[in-house]
Amino acid sequence: MLTVLRQTWPLLLGILLLMVGNGMQGTLLGIRGRIEGIDTFYMSLVMSAYFAGFLFGSRMVPDLIARVGHVRVFAALGSLISAVLILYAAWPSWPAWMVMRVLIGFSFSGVYITAESWLNAGSTNETRGQALSLYMIMQMLGIVTAQGLLNVGDPAGYLLFVIPSVLVSISFTPILLSASPAPSFETIQRMTFKRLWQTSPLGMIGIFLLGGVFSAMFGMASVWGTAAGLSVRQISEFVAAIYVGGMVLQYPIGWASDRMDRRVLIAGSALIGGVMTGIVFLFNPPFVVLLVAAALIGGFANPLYSLLIAYTNDYLDYSDMAAASAGLMFVNGLGAVSGPILTGWLMGLVGPGGFFLYIGVLFFAIAGYAGWRMTRRESLSPADTGAYAVISPTATAVAVEAVLEVAQEEAEAAADEAAEADAAAAELAADQVAADEADAAVEAAEQDSKDARA
Repeated sequence: MLTVLRQTWPLLLGILLLMVGNGMQGTLLGIRGRIEGIDTFYMSLVMSAYFAGFLFGSRMVPDLIARVGHVRVFAALGSLISAVLILYAAWPSWPAWMVMRVLIGFSFSGVYITAESWLNAGSTNETRGQALSLYMIMQMLGIVTAQGLLNVGDPAGYLLFVIPSVLVSISFTPILLSASPAPSFETIQRMTFKRLWQTSPLGMIGIFLLGGVFSAMFGMASVWGTAAGLSVRQISEFVAAIYVGGMVLQYPIGWASDRMDRRVLIAGSALIGGVMTGIVFLFNPPFVVLLVAAALIGGFANPLYSLLIAYTNDYLDYSDMAAASAGLMFVNGLGAVSGPILTGWLMGLVGPGGFFLYIGVLFFAIAGYAGWRMTRRESLSPADTGAYAVISPTATAVAVEAVLEVAQEEAEAAADEAAEADAAAAELAADQVAADEADAAVEAAEQDSKDARA
């Protein structure tokens, strides 16, 4: 791991700084919007615009890279992000913020695609798995760190907008000055919606609903916090708890997914998430309990993304997995665009609790649909399912394809080791049988000799 870190640190440092900048702007806008007196519903439109831009970027940036190359796209989009982060404070108007959020979502999508291409191209088959793990860790660490930085300045001023702008500008320096050559880039084809549906209705419906969960949690958490009367420190702790929970529970849920019916795990995770949101909605618990609930909500929501992709891939050949995953990511993006808007509408109807009501309804819908699908299709044996791969909801199709490739290679290596172990055990057993037969023959001969002498 240290060797991989030493080889990829410029890119990983750049990703860390990028995620700090992105994490700050998402939470900060919700807080600043309240200060500027912007209505909750209009803020939901602002938050939704980021996911619309990200969705457009996932479709358009690959063509840009093919035309002008990685370096130019990377530098141009990075400059645009840095400029927009400053303009937020200079032009506090929700229509202007909507346009800026589309631009920044588009730009971050392109930056992620480019950075992930570089990371994938700069890794060998032996180091790719560790490099991708470090990449996911840096993403989560950057977003959590961003929440802490929200407390170093006044959200009504300029400083908190300047900090992410500077960090994003600095983030490109280690990447662009590294010796790594620009990688080749191939557009990943998406599977048609019809074939996705035929392959896994649960995968398609579940990932669409989960897009609404993610965009509501990460787009509207700070808007909810300000409406609920939380301080900046409390809002930052609440958002950080969601991400920390997602990071902690990814691996135990992944371990379980390789040993049981994934639909049971999908339904159970969504059900727990729904129950936790219901508790907060109904009882308005103390802040400490709220943090625990946030960690559990994020902890069961984040692995659902990887679970739904893994479950869909269980019914596909390996050659189709990347196309299916890219298609699922697009469906997830479609669901994400509507999440903040519907959350803002509900908050206008029932108050701040509409935030948890919306997320809870989606969780229960995923759990219910997964339970119903268990009555429509026989479950696969865990031995017949593919490997679970930890995938961040912010990852693009480039990283997902690489993660799936590593997971497949690790699963094949484990299967080969198991087969070799079985063969060695069988050979040992055969040798033992032969030895037992030889011993029995010797004993029989000795007994015959004794009988003859008698």
